[in-house]
Amino acid sequence: MHTILVADDEKSMTEFLEIMLTREGYEVITTATAEGAIEQLEKGGIDLTITDINMPTAGGMAVMERAHTLDTELPVIMITAYASTENAVSAMKLGAYDYITKPFQVDEIKLTIAKALERRTDKAEIKRLKEEVTERYSFGGILGRSEKMLDLFRLIQKVADSRSSVLISGESGVGKEMVAKAIHFLSPNKNGPFYSINCGAMPEQLLESELFGHQKGSFTGAHADKRGLLELSDGGAFFLDEVGEAPLSIQVKLLRFLQEREFRRVGGVKDIKVSLRVIAATNRNLEEMIAKGEFREDLYYRLNIINLEIPPLRERRVDIPLLAARFLEQFATANNRVITSISSDAMKLLENHGWRGNVRELENVIERAVVLTSGPVIEIDSLPEEIKISSPDLENEEISIPNGGIDLDAKVEELEKDLLLKALSKTKGIKKEAAKILNLSFRSFRYKLSKHGIGGRTKEGGEQGDE
Repeated sequence: MHTILVADDEKSMTEFLEIMLTREGYEVITTATAEGAIEQLEKGGIDLTITDINMPTAGGMAVMERAHTLDTELPVIMITAYASTENAVSAMKLGAYDYITKPFQVDEIKLTIAKALERRTDKAEIKRLKEEVTERYSFGGILGRSEKMLDLFRLIQKVADSRSSVLISGESGVGKEMVAKAIHFLSPNKNGPFYSINCGAMPEQLLESELFGHQKGSFTGAHADKRGLLELSDGGAFFLDEVGEAPLSIQVKLLRFLQEREFRRVGGVKDIKVSLRVIAATNRNLEEMIAKGEFREDLYYRLNIINLEIPPLRERRVDIPLLAARFLEQFATANNRVITSISSDAMKLLENHGWRGNVRELENVIERAVVLTSGPVIEIDSLPEEIKISSPDLENEEISIPNGGIDLDAKVEELEKDLLLKALSKTKGIKKEAAKILNLSFRSFRYKLSKHGIGGRTKEGGEQGDE
């Protein structure tokens, strides 16, 4: 329950607000003076203050000043019977949440209070998430509080102490390079170099030269000797990103290097020995590629001494608010914007999206929202259309039963909601068509939408309406 402080020297006003706000479910404290209001603020526990701007002795401005000294995020609504543009501007500049003139509409002040408290709650949640990021859920720069990510963190810690090769698997955008860096920077060789290469980002000859280096004159354009990335990584770690994209000829040379811990530059005759850790990553099924003759089985076993699998974002939705808070802070700072939170409605949409592009897609969505948002809170309007009408990727999501059991009714409810959203996504938000593809009557479909609180930007039946 939220506690609201009302300060006004007009007794009828304080009595009216007390009755109205109590009926709305708030706890209300009233006082007739600024001094009384300041005394209550100093006791703590106030979530919102409503103060008359003109009171005997000290006025509402003094109340607001003290309120913000004690709590910079405390919303203060100023009310007055003597409206003036100058007073309103002055109050807003000093940090008032809003400025309302007597007599006011009851619905108007109810809405203003609700929005102010929602904004305070959102800010408190962002603050809590930031604290969690710092204290508990950040590991080597990776964020997560889901059980799958906490298990991954524990495994990274164990793996980091060894020198064995590691194969990181996971969909594109889950953060495989961040995991590789975490392994290295938590290892005994953390002060050594860390180099990486994307095996699918360059042609075969250039990839070979980048990996192993080359001798002067070994091919057209080789005007000088060049050390390769493996050589530069001596004493540290080397990250082979998307190793499944490496041509078979490169795979042979990588295998020899992993077996002998030595290699030759392109055009060279001298073996070069190095001591480093190899970490590889792939978003492909290497076992299937082996069966097709596209990846060497012996190389696979050399790389896959330890396997780390990063779950896709859709399988750890509890991490989405945590990641969104980090990206919001990052991009707001980079763009010199004062954006403090994401509204609860917008966050619900983010948590419900399928995230085929995983963490990278979420990062892009938040960056876009920061650029488009004009106020201090990211609202639904700043999100892309595919987020506004979206659903989880159920086709690729397996339902498993954890060791502690499962709440079947809750899981069925969750699945039903996901299918409703997926149907709306397929029909561009047209309810009548969505009901058809779920083999539901339109009335039943609308009931289920209402039950799950699904509404927003959907259409009843296109040009023809409900009929």
